[in-house]
Amino acid sequence: MAKQDGNAAEPQHGDELTGAFGRNVRRRREEAGLTLEQLSTQSSVSRAMLSKVERGEKSPTIGVASRIAHALNASLSDLIGAPAAAASGVAVVMRKSDRPVFRDPETGFERHMVSAAPGAGGAEMIVHYLPPRVSTGLLPAYPPGTEKQLLVLKGTLTVAIGGIGETLNTSDSLFFQADTDHGFANRTDAPCEYIMVISRRT
Repeated sequence: MAKQDGNAAEPQHGDELTGAFGRNVRRRREEAGLTLEQLSTQSSVSRAMLSKVERGEKSPTIGVASRIAHALNASLSDLIGAPAAAASGVAVVMRKSDRPVFRDPETGFERHMVSAAPGAGGAEMIVHYLPPRVSTGLLPAYPPGTEKQLLVLKGTLTVAIGGIGETLNTSDSLFFQADTDHGFANRTDAPCEYIMVISRRT
């Protein structure tokens, strides 16, 4: 879950974020009264993998992390953990050096939380980096009422939504209801970067 190349963020979060993710998974699981076996069944993630994640011994892929989050009725940002934000009056600031970065250990896909106040107004903003020829795979459906909007900053992005594919180029944007399986892929030899806003209606 750490930034290791020169894409965007300088901080090296590494084991710190892996450990925080594991602790938050265990806390949310215990608060829900679930055993490891029950969470394994609900998330389709093996008990052995869950145990390693909770102990901070294993950094999950984006697919595994998403399935765990959905099974716990939590957002991925909740489990990664938002940093303490510096506030001044009505403004909330998050410095780039404090930005939590999730890095998929298998593909190099990165998810940067850039919302200074995640969840404020029912929305959060993140930046994704997809290396060449990398896909997130299909991610689980979000609860009904969840919407995603994205803007491609660099490269070409292919989005799969419920079996339908859309290809977006630099400066193209997309809106979709996220209550169906969906995934993101970079099928080119150049990096792809895009901003995403996730909104949850209450």
